Amino acid sequence: MLQPREPAAPPARPGSRLRLMSYNIQTGMRTRHYRDYLTRSWQHLFPHPERPRNIELISELLLDFDLVGLQEVDAGSLRSGFVNQTEYLSQRAGFPYWHDQTNRRIGRLAQHSNGVLSRFRPLEVKEHRLPGMIPGRGALHLRYGGPQDDLHLILMHLALGQRTRMNQLAYVAELIQDFRHVVVMGDLNCRGDSVELRHLLNHSCLREPLADLFTYPSWRPHRNIDHILVSDSIRVERAEVVDYPLSDHLPIMMEVELPESVILVP
Repeated sequence: MLQPREPAAPPARPGSRLRLMSYNIQTGMRTRHYRDYLTRSWQHLFPHPERPRNIELISELLLDFDLVGLQEVDAGSLRSGFVNQTEYLSQRAGFPYWHDQTNRRIGRLAQHSNGVLSRFRPLEVKEHRLPGMIPGRGALHLRYGGPQDDLHLILMHLALGQRTRMNQLAYVAELIQDFRHVVVMGDLNCRGDSVELRHLLNHSCLREPLADLFTYPSWRPHRNIDHILVSDSIRVERAEVVDYPLSDHLPIMMEVELPESVILVP
């Protein structure tokens, strides 16, 4: 559930700017080569002393951001030392609100989750189960704003198979079809020119300001599979990949200006 703490940001004025980030943190595993997927695979289920250090470094990166979407976080199991990583990062980086969605549980060994860190109070939080033959993919939906207008944030980590991703993005397109101001972010596991992502953009108000932000793999990025998509109503001031290789993905950030009708409050 949402955990309010001392507000870390003043009320956002009409037309104010937000700093957004999406980051697949791989539960704090530092992958440097393809061979690490084999030699370090045991870290997906068991603790390693490097993991807490990496999580601490990630918390330092998040200090300057307003809304952060995290993928591949652990909700508190053996591999993370029974630490809810979303909650921990919210505390260390001074975010007054956090929410996580655990989509796949492997007993006490692993709690696969997505998480949102926020300096502003959401009016509503919903958890959606995304379609797929194999369960374990979800989308977090946070609604901000009021009383004039709302901002909707959708965070997700999509499947590896193209057909399943197509169904998942079709679900999201239907979910947001009546919303005016939307941010969709996450590890979508597909390129900006993929059929499934183009389908989402063609059937929604979303756009991708820059399609050549390569985030994967972090040690030699040549694939743009992590995305921040925004509706036409949101002005993008800046978008870039952050060189912070503490995972097998690099984080992507964006600075945006909200419409004057959207006012966020702590």
